Amino acid sequence: MTWQIEFAAAAKRELEKLDKPVARRIVSFLRERILPLENPRTIAAALKGARLGEFWWYRVGAFRIICRIEDNRLVVLVLRVGHRREVYRP
Repeated sequence: MTWQIEFAAAAKRELEKLDKPVARRIVSFLRERILPLENPRTIAAALKGARLGEFWWYRVGAFRIICRIEDNRLVVLVLRVGHRREVYRP
């Protein structure tokens, strides 16, 4: 059982706007910490709220990665990437 990481178009643009060392650290985190796991929810936290329960977040320093974990396709879909003070805003 191998998970894959996919980026939504918005997340890809947000990642490209970040400083290069920060972006590399985030991509490295996804590859080294998330991909080898049997269940990527073990190191994630669920977003709170009635409609937000299907989304999960990971912490990489002061940055957050907002994802949807799709069990049927074994995909962690990255929806947002950004600093913690900005990433939760619509």
